[in-house]
Amino acid sequence: MFARLAEVEERFEELSRQLADPAVFSDPAKLQQVAKERKGLEELVAAYREYRQVERTIAENRELAAGADRELANLAQEELPGLQRRMEELTGRLKLLLLPQDPLDEKNILLEIRAGTGGEEAALFAADLFRMYQRFAERRHWRVELMSESLAAAGGFKEIVVLISGEKVYSRLKYEGGVHRVQRVPVTEAQGRIHTSTVTVAVLPEADEVEVELPEKDLEISVCRAGGPGGQGVNTTDSAVIITHIPTGLTVRCQDERSQQKNKAKAKKILLARLYEQKREAQERERTQSRRSMVGGGERAEKIRTYNFPQNRLTDHRIGLTLHKLDRVMEGELDEVLDHLHAFFQAEALKGETA
Repeated sequence: MFARLAEVEERFEELSRQLADPAVFSDPAKLQQVAKERKGLEELVAAYREYRQVERTIAENRELAAGADRELANLAQEELPGLQRRMEELTGRLKLLLLPQDPLDEKNILLEIRAGTGGEEAALFAADLFRMYQRFAERRHWRVELMSESLAAAGGFKEIVVLISGEKVYSRLKYEGGVHRVQRVPVTEAQGRIHTSTVTVAVLPEADEVEVELPEKDLEISVCRAGGPGGQGVNTTDSAVIITHIPTGLTVRCQDERSQQKNKAKAKKILLARLYEQKREAQERERTQSRRSMVGGGERAEKIRTYNFPQNRLTDHRIGLTLHKLDRVMEGELDEVLDHLHAFFQAEALKGETA
């Protein structure tokens, strides 16, 4: 491990020298590439340097503890347990930081939220989940762009797709895919009975045509008049766009913009992300982040998480986490949940590396 760490530090120092090189500084593309690689190593190098500093301090304290000056020896001895604990923490952190990085972690995502089992209540909860993720994105200064939506008659969404852009969006939200179950008294329930409904969430890394081939000959594109609410003009022009990918049969419809070209661009972006996920799924069947394992069939038994409103309780069934602060989570305070998920899956990855 430490041989690898020394190599990483050497590479970090080389990149730092390159950033000061006028030839690199005058080449914007090269400068961006070098700066990005260096930034990706910063956390690991900082932890490694702190480890070595703690290691040196422990050696010095042990020497002082064995010396003739009893006052200094006692002080040095008192500091040793804390230093040793810190060294153990840093050792664990370095092992995690050395794990292979997910190449998708830096990507933006397409977040798809669909009403599952539960009719009107499922559609209403789909809207609540969208609002939760929107609030979380606002806290992190991410951009949320509506790509496609299908409104339910009684309110909420049958389906909503948004593009979330920002720093390490996929890294933070990649474990959110799956079936989310809600237990609460619906606003439509006259007798106060608790209902159980489900909503499916899929987290798709944004893709472009460099990563997924999308030749025009494989696309069947049609236009039609947009339907549903949308304001003056939306239902009077042929602005809605339907794109079908002929080889796979995947179909995407976008009608939220008045411009046919804007709807076409959004539909292609959604289609690219879905095709990219299919490609990843075919290449990496064992990965639990694949879209199929995320979404399932929307049945109640396939849940990854339960939102119990009467008890103000959130339970993530994958890691056995229960928090009695559902009201705050629904306001976008997701960090505690996500931190536990990342710690769990990092530990699982570490087990795989050491097995």
